[in-house]
Amino acid sequence: MSAMQKMIGWIDDRFPLTVTWKAHLSEYYAPKNFNFWYFFGSLALLVLVNQIFTGIFLTMNYKPDTLLAFGSVEYIMRDVDWGWLIRYMHSVGASMFFVVVYLHMFRGLIYGSYRKPRELVWIFGMMIYLALMAEAFMGYLLPWGQMSFWGAQVIISLFGAIPVIGDALSTWIRGDFVVSDATLNRFFAFHVIAIPLVLLGLVVAHIIALHEVGSNNPEGIEIKKVKDPVTHIPLDGIPFHPYYTVKDIVGVVVFLMVFSAIIFFAPEMGGWFLEPDNFIPANPMKTPPHIVPLWYFTPFYALLRAVPNKLFGVIGMGAAVLIITFLPWLDRAKAKSIRYRGPIYKTFLTLFVISFVGLGYLGTKEPTPVHTAFARIFGTIYFAFFLLMPLYTSIEKTKPVPERIPE
Repeated sequence: MSAMQKMIGWIDDRFPLTVTWKAHLSEYYAPKNFNFWYFFGSLALLVLVNQIFTGIFLTMNYKPDTLLAFGSVEYIMRDVDWGWLIRYMHSVGASMFFVVVYLHMFRGLIYGSYRKPRELVWIFGMMIYLALMAEAFMGYLLPWGQMSFWGAQVIISLFGAIPVIGDALSTWIRGDFVVSDATLNRFFAFHVIAIPLVLLGLVVAHIIALHEVGSNNPEGIEIKKVKDPVTHIPLDGIPFHPYYTVKDIVGVVVFLMVFSAIIFFAPEMGGWFLEPDNFIPANPMKTPPHIVPLWYFTPFYALLRAVPNKLFGVIGMGAAVLIITFLPWLDRAKAKSIRYRGPIYKTFLTLFVISFVGLGYLGTKEPTPVHTAFARIFGTIYFAFFLLMPLYTSIEKTKPVPERIPE
């Protein structure tokens, strides 16, 4: 027995290293027909690691103080060795995190990855999404630029629309009557410590739940139903390692090429990733002419502005996020994958994607009567996709789903 085997044996006696390796990698059997849509789960994990790694280095020079925060970011960009690269990796990483998460969620919509028995996997995923939104919102305040300050002021003030407790809740979140040093300090604490811990715990729970029930696939077929009578291995499954670890490396290489190109050539992405107003120090006495959140919040911001009543706007915005959680119980179709669904679901899904993108665009524009009218149309389509789903998925005819994955 080699020294390495002895050391692994010593660890196994005290920690389930080999058992964990087998359960989640070498003996975790995944469907053999994964396509490129299945890159985005591992890419989300990669970006999470990038955000934690770069965030640690940024905190070494960042000052969570309203008088020093903006200057400390400029110091990182100009005077810290490779500080500009770390900062751009973090800021671009925030946007790329939402890119891969949105594509990961869309994969679930087209292949029915939220359907039985993966309801809990979907719920954990939605909790990750909510935690990610909170993490991004609190991190956006930290540079203490004009849009950081006023964006936080607007979003926190929305809680004031809640009857009875609204004003007290807004004050409690800010730690003051306005966005101030107390707000910056508590947002820093949540962004750096509290929410990352929650995110890591939810990611672990998401993966454990997924590996308990098994991965979905583009056919929407449960590979655990047909196993080898002797080995009890799914006939349509292959070990995740080395087959999909190697495949994921291809996705990582392509992603890093795109990621690097953005960092080195267009880190601001024309104002979509880093807004021009955020290169101006926060000034509580001067409101920017047009306050908008970053692009990944704009669909919900457009819904908020489309409703005349502030309270109902806040309710609508919150409902637009939370309703996604109930997809496992709204979808009544016999087939999971879009490959076997009829034209009704495909039409509704197409309209949903158009409405989501349209709301995202309108959320960046001024709320003119025309923009508001389109936002209401897109908002109606958005909610119709979910609220009418029990009806159109139950009446739609689907194609026969094969017992096994076709060769």
